Amino acid sequence: MLPIAMAGGIIFYKWMGLLAFLSPYLIFCMLTITYCRIEPRDFKIGKFQWTLLGAQLLLALIAYVALYPLGNTVSSGVFICIFVPTATAAPVITGMLGGSITKVATYSLIYNIVLAIIGPIVLAAMGVHPDMTFTASFYKICSSVMPLLLLPIILALILRYTARPFHDYLAQSQSISFYMWAMALFIVVGASVSFIINNFNVSRMSEISALIIGSMAACLLQFFIGRKIGSRFNDKITGGQSLGQKNTVLAIWLALAYLDPITSIAPAAYVAWHNIMNSYQIYHHNHTHK
Repeated sequence: MLPIAMAGGIIFYKWMGLLAFLSPYLIFCMLTITYCRIEPRDFKIGKFQWTLLGAQLLLALIAYVALYPLGNTVSSGVFICIFVPTATAAPVITGMLGGSITKVATYSLIYNIVLAIIGPIVLAAMGVHPDMTFTASFYKICSSVMPLLLLPIILALILRYTARPFHDYLAQSQSISFYMWAMALFIVVGASVSFIINNFNVSRMSEISALIIGSMAACLLQFFIGRKIGSRFNDKITGGQSLGQKNTVLAIWLALAYLDPITSIAPAAYVAWHNIMNSYQIYHHNHTHK
């Protein structure tokens, strides 16, 4: 499904303008479905989650500062690859690899809440709308990002206590979320390709190359650091997936909406990098557990 969605976005990029408005709605729906599968009593926030949270935010800041001499486009592109939350599909992959589904889902929820609070501040401070004041930029981003990230959590809880049969149906229908994710990926990859083709500039090839290489480095580094942190808590798999597997659909959407659109190349490339890592890990896990 992943290569089909990506290939479809590349082939039909000319028509992505007609579908681009669906991206935030698809993200909202798939997050709602994902959170319906979580039992509130299973959420246990501990040192494991806080360590991952601190490491992710610190790594994003270090990457942005370290790469800033290469230009704001490159630094912000790699930054967004690190700054965005764990992928909604991470609990599934984590379970396949023998990790803790509850732990990765708990961390994903915590980080989504943190991102909803600090994301607008950070993106506004990065000057993504130079024609606006900080206050106006903050309000614009906040009004778009916070509902997208917080309302699915609230809606899942409301459905749990007011429409339990429907809530349980969604909780047992996680494949719907997967196909929504594939559709969203189809749209955002197509939108990224459309932008690159329509705004191609040979003079920016160095930036494009740096974004692709930088996203690969960010992917490998996050899996490595996540596994190192996880090993301290006897859960390398969960730590690696929590930091390394990213919500690239959200990352591409944020890049296109609030950063220099060419920065979307970094999270678009990250789609390939983290899925190559996942494929290798699943193959290795299945091979060693025969």
